[in-house]
Amino acid sequence: MRIATWNVNSIRQRLDHAVRWLKEAEPDVVCLQEIKCQDEAFPREAFEAIGYNVEVHGQKGFNGVALLSKLPLEDVTRGLPGDEGDVQSRFIEAVVSAKGMAVRVCCLYLPNGNPPETEKYPYKLGFMRRLHALAANRLQNEEAFILAGDFNVIPTTDDAADPAAWVHDALFLPPTRTAFRDLIHLGLTDAVRATTDSAKVYSFWDYQAGAWQRDLGIRIDHLLLSPQAADRLIAAGVDKHVRGWEKPSDHVPVWVDLSIAA
Repeated sequence: MRIATWNVNSIRQRLDHAVRWLKEAEPDVVCLQEIKCQDEAFPREAFEAIGYNVEVHGQKGFNGVALLSKLPLEDVTRGLPGDEGDVQSRFIEAVVSAKGMAVRVCCLYLPNGNPPETEKYPYKLGFMRRLHALAANRLQNEEAFILAGDFNVIPTTDDAADPAAWVHDALFLPPTRTAFRDLIHLGLTDAVRATTDSAKVYSFWDYQAGAWQRDLGIRIDHLLLSPQAADRLIAAGVDKHVRGWEKPSDHVPVWVDLSIAA
């Protein structure tokens, strides 16, 4: 079972790219972020036409997440628990099953948090605390689950081509990285880091300053696996070539392969 995550940076602008990549990579489940449209404006027909079920949690003009799946999407939940006043569309989850194995897939678009001196940074850290609480609860259930999405977190210096450029950025501030480590220390596995120790694995290249041409990337899109999911981990990868397509998203797809053999 291949499960992927991709911040598409506007699904309507990147629809052709999304369909092209889906046909190329053939993932079973895809978590999309920053779809930038309301539910009714999501181009579901294009994905249904190539065999995907669709669930959306959208928002006008920005944010928004969606799940695409070749398998039925069950027990769909929209919104991250813990703050009834949070109206931003940043979280959707569902359960998929194949050959008797069920996996809960949680798609998230974690707040950017910049500028750090504004209310945006406390909101980011609050979201991370809520995510920590959700993961702790899921772990108690001893179920296979994945937290997948754009975390807007650079975990370590190995995850940035130029760490010094990010020292004062909300993606790399010590409280951000500490909150991410706390999440991992619950017992989750960073799928990409479990399969490679390379220091040049990135998932985002800014549109500015020739970041793509100079390979000045960062790794901020992650798939975190519960022990029950990590036990089935076969491979993980980053489809870097997608960033080289015409008018691309600034993020690329990241994926994991899980064994579904009994």
